[in-house]
Amino acid sequence: MDNIDNVVVRPRRKPEATRSLVCLGFCGGGAGPYLPWADVLPADVELAAICYPGRDGRFLEDHADDWQALAADATSAVLAAATRPYVLFGHSMGGWMAFDVAARIEKAGGRLPDALVVSSANAPSRGLTPRDMFPAQSDTDAGLLSWMTVNGLLADYVLGNEELREMALELMRADIRVRDTFAYADGTTVGVPLQVLTGADDDVIVADTAAQWRALAGGEYRHVELPGGHFYTEEVWRSLPRFIPALESVPAGV
Repeated sequence: MDNIDNVVVRPRRKPEATRSLVCLGFCGGGAGPYLPWADVLPADVELAAICYPGRDGRFLEDHADDWQALAADATSAVLAAATRPYVLFGHSMGGWMAFDVAARIEKAGGRLPDALVVSSANAPSRGLTPRDMFPAQSDTDAGLLSWMTVNGLLADYVLGNEELREMALELMRADIRVRDTFAYADGTTVGVPLQVLTGADDDVIVADTAAQWRALAGGEYRHVELPGGHFYTEEVWRSLPRFIPALESVPAGV
């Protein structure tokens, strides 16, 4: 992490902020999908999006080889971003990553988030099941592009550029390979307040997800169901921080 600004992306710096929302990316995603949230955060909250190796400002770096390597990198990045009290957020695969990172920080005695927020993710204690393995390594390029267009927030300008499409596919396949090496360590829980967001029409989420996540929470737990599917509705996604109670309820800290 030679250049912290390439690892921790802050689209709108707020020296006066008392808290941060630190976001970890979903499968095939970078920091970009989170950056517009800077416009809808409370005035005292600064957005910090974590950039994984192999994308955005770190595109010259090699992709992580497996889950353990990416989790170690993400943990270091989150701790680097934690210059003030923070809420840790992860969507889809990023939800598992955020859970793993919070557990690692807790075990090491590092600076914990005031709350952990996981979005559109089944509980990791289920293990990696076929239901969670989407998109799949066996998908064709056309199939992956279709999924990313419908579900993965792939920008139109990427679809219209062959080189950018190839880069998007390479990134997605790298993340799929990493995701498919995930393994839950039995007994892992988090002691910080845990908030789970799910989409009412997300067919990836199992019926008892809320109860399964609750079993992993050593402290306060809250589940919020939102309209839409895996990325909710466009309107909800654009303003998702407004649906995160932790951003309103965490203490200012020191």
